[in-house]
Amino acid sequence: MVLAVLVTLTALFYLEEDWRGKRAWDQCKARLEASGIPMDWNQFIPPAVPDDQNFFMTSTNFLQRFKKAQTDAEHKAATNNPWLQWLQIREFPTFRTTKTNPLLVASIVVSPSTPSLNHDADLLIKSGQPDLAEQVQGLLQKHLGRSCLGAEGFTFSEFPLSNLPPVRITLNTETSPSLADLAQVIPKDLVTNLGQLQVEATGDGRFQVLLTGTRVTTIADYLRWSDQYVPALNEVREALKRPYAVLPGDYSMPYFIPIPDFVTLRFIAQTLAQRAQCDFLLNRPDQALRELTLMHDLCRILQKPPTGKPETLVEAMINVAINGLYTQIIAEGMQQHVWQEPQLAALQAQLRDLNLPFWVSEAFRGELLYSTYVFEHAPAEKFLSFDGQNKQYSIWTKLQNPLYRYLKFAPTGWRYQNMVTMASVEPELLAAFDQKNGTISPGFFDEYRRQLDQLLAHKSPFTRLAAFAIPNFAKAVQTTTYNQTLVNEAQIACALERCQLARHEYPATLAELVPQYLATLPHDLIGGAPLHYRRTNNGKFLLYSIGWNETDDNGRPGALSDVKQGDWVWKN
Repeated sequence: MVLAVLVTLTALFYLEEDWRGKRAWDQCKARLEASGIPMDWNQFIPPAVPDDQNFFMTSTNFLQRFKKAQTDAEHKAATNNPWLQWLQIREFPTFRTTKTNPLLVASIVVSPSTPSLNHDADLLIKSGQPDLAEQVQGLLQKHLGRSCLGAEGFTFSEFPLSNLPPVRITLNTETSPSLADLAQVIPKDLVTNLGQLQVEATGDGRFQVLLTGTRVTTIADYLRWSDQYVPALNEVREALKRPYAVLPGDYSMPYFIPIPDFVTLRFIAQTLAQRAQCDFLLNRPDQALRELTLMHDLCRILQKPPTGKPETLVEAMINVAINGLYTQIIAEGMQQHVWQEPQLAALQAQLRDLNLPFWVSEAFRGELLYSTYVFEHAPAEKFLSFDGQNKQYSIWTKLQNPLYRYLKFAPTGWRYQNMVTMASVEPELLAAFDQKNGTISPGFFDEYRRQLDQLLAHKSPFTRLAAFAIPNFAKAVQTTTYNQTLVNEAQIACALERCQLARHEYPATLAELVPQYLATLPHDLIGGAPLHYRRTNNGKFLLYSIGWNETDDNGRPGALSDVKQGDWVWKN
């Protein structure tokens, strides 16, 4: 009788919790749909498109390379496919002083003013002359050439360093200088990108300048290595003329949907960015524009034509990251004064079409539907792996997973209650994006994040799954806002550079750019006011947003990795 009572009470408990949870979800779902938030997964399933108009169906190569492998057979086929193969080892030569002796950059001879000692010198300097340090540093910088830090962390040099002959400097002085004296003339951080300089005495009034800590690749070597991808990249460029980008696959359940291969997309973007950086050093603006245009167009894959709705937040954030890199490379071209009017006008037109907050907000909508649909329909076993594969797990492996135990033995109604929890907080985030006015509210979002953290910190059966499924919205919103701000600033910077090329000076106000160089001025995403601008005394300009702290810091940026502090300043 006791056992029968316990079984009956347990059954009633499960029935009551299941009824309560399903009822709460049905009411919540109705409210969401009434407010315009789609809760039908079929609305996110892309329509069928003709193969000859679909980027991914250009050839087998495209499908294998741009679709993430979901089965062992697909992974094997992609690994064995040499087309745009990103896995191969970097084979371009790299000069490392850790594997060789330090590079002899210059030899310095100290002597009286005797002409016979100076005729072979590349530079003759005299002790005490006011521009002594400036002359020496200028010669060394010119001798070593320009350099840049590539998108993948490689340092590129303009000249090959391995066979670079040292420059000869003669210092006319009656008294031999000390190492400390020469260190004032030749600072060790003079060529930071290439390494560090150190001065050593060799005796008899002679010194040598050595380059240490060096790991660089010449632009010629990198371009020669990456030329192997040019035919494939040209195929990608041609395929992007197709209007649609729909991966074929099973869209019936969110965890079955085919996913783009983000590693391939990242590799292509970084390769194009680095080739453009090399073009800057070679003063080839047209070629650099060609690389950046493909980088810009590549993001169409992640913008999901024809629907324009990313199914996952990851897709939207990869789009944000690639466009952030794209904007950064545009800025580097401006810093090196490479861009001319035709390239600036083309880049400005490309930047005008970018609306990163829109795609991210659409992804937020998709994430809510994705998660709730999975919680409602997926078996407990599916939560052990979301790669679309039907893997087999032992019962012991399953039971070791706390999420599996919860889903397997808790009332089904608790799943619905977790869906209600998610649906009560995620749609609120959309209010941080004011699409009508083109603004984002950091204060609103920070308060939302505080309340969300407080909610999820309260341990409850109704928040167990929600805490597992809600992504890191904080990082996503801040990164999106920051990168879109750079996009807006880049549009204005292109117009400013075009104006400067025509007038030989920057305008006094941004209003002078309209309408000749800009149809309309992008405003500050934070607050909606105009972006701050003024000309500076060094012949440049200062352009900035007030940033996430919503405070005008007079153009002072925060720490490099902290977008929450300081102004968001365009680098020029």
